[in-house]
Amino acid sequence: MARAVKSQRKVLNTGLAWTIGLVIFFPILWTILTSFKTEAEAIASPPIFLNFSWTLENYAVVQERSDYMRFLINSVIIAGGSTVLGVIVAVPAAWSMAFVPSARTKDILLWMLSTKMLPAVGVLYPIYLLFIRLGILDSRVGLVIVVMLINLPIIVWMLYTYFREIPGEILEAARMDGAGLREEILYVLTPMAVPGIASTLLLNFILAWNEAFWTLNLTAAKAAPLTAFIASYSSPEGLFYAKLSAASTMAIAPILILGWFSQKQLVRGLTFGAVK
Repeated sequence: MARAVKSQRKVLNTGLAWTIGLVIFFPILWTILTSFKTEAEAIASPPIFLNFSWTLENYAVVQERSDYMRFLINSVIIAGGSTVLGVIVAVPAAWSMAFVPSARTKDILLWMLSTKMLPAVGVLYPIYLLFIRLGILDSRVGLVIVVMLINLPIIVWMLYTYFREIPGEILEAARMDGAGLREEILYVLTPMAVPGIASTLLLNFILAWNEAFWTLNLTAAKAAPLTAFIASYSSPEGLFYAKLSAASTMAIAPILILGWFSQKQLVRGLTFGAVK
């Protein structure tokens, strides 16, 4: 009897998980399907789900009108650069909080996290003026720095959580063997926290890839990433849903592929240390 109840519960949980997953994925699926419709079919009422004339015209128009590869390269550089720079800064910070006892550690972590609660528009004007003064407005360097700073609290929090699961005795043994601070972090701590660091890299790369507010306000043309590529299809002349959907599909395709192939590593990293 207990086995039957357990089996029913498993089926119910599986069905619920699939339902939630499909609900979350449906907007992406609808965007992809709309990208293959004509403009008339894209705004048809009632909406057409599958019974429409499939066409690649929207992708051809988008590719002809915009230099997709330039936007893609900018996105890769900005997201990748900000993620790597953030981890370089966050690893020593998380190490010091995890292994150097301090009564203020939790307060510092909460203060860092509280910076994410500040509306971005509240600091847009001073950052915009600062970028003009430094000459990094509409530059990849400027966007790498600002996106890294935005996501840095999350990176530090995640790495701190992973580092706390590593026994401090291992690091003490490394010090007794003559390891300095650099060797301790690079050759002892980092290899043991590879799953956590990898999941942190993946998650923050996705966050940086999807960052829209700062990339739209601090770029014009030269450093514009895929978020600006999508926004360019919302014009005063009208909103062309099919072409906008094609541009959106082209923008999210790389990150969807990355997420699909790295999902096991991401789950492994997010559950790192959860089971002892």
